[in-house]
Amino acid sequence: MQDIKEKMQQAAHDAAHKFITQHMGGEDRGACGFAWVTLWPEHKGNTKLGKAERRGFEALGARKDWTGKAWMIWNPSGYPVQNIDTLEAGARAAADVLRAQGYKVSVGSRLD
Repeated sequence: MQDIKEKMQQAAHDAAHKFITQHMGGEDRGACGFAWVTLWPEHKGNTKLGKAERRGFEALGARKDWTGKAWMIWNPSGYPVQNIDTLEAGARAAADVLRAQGYKVSVGSRLD
């Protein structure tokens, strides 16, 4: 699980860095906001598979979202900017890595 987390974080960071360098001239400017990856469980939480699945989500750095039905990883790139487009690029890259591992994921964002 640690390998998946590291691969996800590296891909997200690289994508965010590439975006801000190529499209923003390396500057944190433009619209401010947040981006995250949502992981959707496939198993009920009170089953053995569900409990194991949720432990895996936590190992990836995810926490329950406000609905209590999904899990979220905020700013998976860890990139220290406020530009929403940069953070979304990182979240999309993280989601791609997680999808390749078989997770059901979506990317979310909102302006600040």
